[in-house]
Amino acid sequence: LTKARRVTSMDSSLLLAPTKSRSSRCAMVSIGVNAVLAVVGLTVAASSFGANAELASVATMPKTAFRATTAAATGLRKSQMPSQNFYGARRMMPMRAVESPAITEKSVTIEEFLGNTEPKLQKSIMAMFSACKEIGYKIRTASCDKQACFNAFGDEQLAIDVLADNVIFENLKASGAVATASSEEEPTEVNMGGEGYSVAFDPLDGSSIIDTNFAVGTIYGIWPGSKLVGVKGTELKAAGMGVYGPRTTMTLAVDGIEGAHEFLLIDDMSSRHGQWVLSQSFMTVGEGKLFAPGNLRATKDNPGYEQLFNYWYDNQYQLRYTGGMVPDVNQILVKGKGIFANAASKSAKAKLRLLYEVAPIGYIMEKAGGASTNGEQSVLNLEVQQTEDRSQVAYGSKGEVARFEELVGTKYL
Repeated sequence: LTKARRVTSMDSSLLLAPTKSRSSRCAMVSIGVNAVLAVVGLTVAASSFGANAELASVATMPKTAFRATTAAATGLRKSQMPSQNFYGARRMMPMRAVESPAITEKSVTIEEFLGNTEPKLQKSIMAMFSACKEIGYKIRTASCDKQACFNAFGDEQLAIDVLADNVIFENLKASGAVATASSEEEPTEVNMGGEGYSVAFDPLDGSSIIDTNFAVGTIYGIWPGSKLVGVKGTELKAAGMGVYGPRTTMTLAVDGIEGAHEFLLIDDMSSRHGQWVLSQSFMTVGEGKLFAPGNLRATKDNPGYEQLFNYWYDNQYQLRYTGGMVPDVNQILVKGKGIFANAASKSAKAKLRLLYEVAPIGYIMEKAGGASTNGEQSVLNLEVQQTEDRSQVAYGSKGEVARFEELVGTKYL
């Protein structure tokens, strides 16, 4: 009995049908190998011309054109060509990367991006970029146990969240452009000795999950003047969200500049090592079935939040939640859809602080084309009456945020 034999690295179109002779089976193997070599040759040829676009065209060209191109390179008839989907054609190219803007010597740096920004505001922002660069390195080289992660700060060994706090204060003070700063770790207003702006920050959002090697982040908002109590999110001049994950990035929103913009910290041996360069911009947040639900304990005595969760579940939304607000909100910007919610109730009080987390991220989300709410209005309209003020919150597309207001609102607080 003759049996079908499979050629390694071929798809079902190259599975050998039962054949009558050994020579015909060998011929089929030869055709398959030649086809593989042909595509490898095409890829190398395109690469030698330095053209990502040519690689993309091979992977996306119509099936007939693909076979014709391969046939021309090998001398084989088009009828002898493997299908376009054989192993190594479409799957060998990371198409998302081909479509993304490449980082080159001409990529815009953060310094160039802020070129027309008011000088003291620029110094305040750059102080945060400098601090986050150092924090990112300290996180990657931290040692962890079940209680915390540690790294060196001068001659001391400090918990990484305390270290991050110290690094930010040092950089803000050195800028000379910051009059007052306040950290979620110590929620008081601290005189920085400079003048121009005041900065509120959460030095390490998600510090409780850092030992698991999940992504964590830094959040900050920059207001004009020398005080933070009494301000609103609508008065922000800039806000940023640093993400320490496989890549170190900073998403920045600045008054007078449309959209929110992600900067990538170059961390390789190239000439751009240590630079922050523009990697992508966020202008819209559309509707889509992605949700990140925080503080689910509130569903026990907040029927509106329970109803909203059931809506997401019944409509087969994708659950994407890590327990860190920075990565959970960042995915909404990057994916361009979805909602992050952190509702509250009488038994499960609001945990997120208006000054350090809620307002700055609300500013970024709204600048990116999304929306924010505390259940009845944009979080940017809320006045900080004291540094400890907390609020429930939802960020995301305008449709999802409106649904949160409708179902959750503020009646169960």
